[in-house]
Amino acid sequence: MIALSDHSYLTPEEYLAFEAASDIRHEYVDGEVYAMAGTSKNHNLISGNLYILLRRHLRNSGCTTFMADIKVKLQTGRRFFYPDLVVTCDPEDGTSELFVEKPKLIIEVLSPSTKSFDQTAKFLYYRTLPSLEEYLLVGTESPFVQCFRRQTQDIWTVQIYEGLGAIAHLESFDLDAPLTDIYEGVTFTAPTP
Repeated sequence: MIALSDHSYLTPEEYLAFEAASDIRHEYVDGEVYAMAGTSKNHNLISGNLYILLRRHLRNSGCTTFMADIKVKLQTGRRFFYPDLVVTCDPEDGTSELFVEKPKLIIEVLSPSTKSFDQTAKFLYYRTLPSLEEYLLVGTESPFVQCFRRQTQDIWTVQIYEGLGAIAHLESFDLDAPLTDIYEGVTFTAPTP
């Protein structure tokens, strides 16, 4: 993310109006707006593969999968992020065309420029959502999936799936996702495990 340089703070309402008129996407943190970088081919393929897996699995379930352009609203509008994929099962999330507030699953496909933020600060922000059950980080440079799961008393555990032979399990939807499906069509520049 790249902060805009004018340092003028926007209210959540001003941000939403600004974003609606913008040709590029921006995330919003405590009044500041950050431009988002573009994605790679691998990033795009992985996001698409995950979208297809989730849509097929969740068909007729009452849950909706969104990809790339739907924001997640946090802390009464003090923060808005664009995850790569978000799944909500809450009927109240149908009231806004621009964002969801009660996601059950959030997936970030890791880019070299955003990897650190997605793994640390963004996860800390997402953890404040009571509805969130799982947070998935998916690598683009090798077949690697890191799944954070909310347990009782707001304790989070992590499970790592590595290599094309692994099968990532999403407990929130009882979905087994083979990494061969997640990474279908992806070409890695470095040798994979």
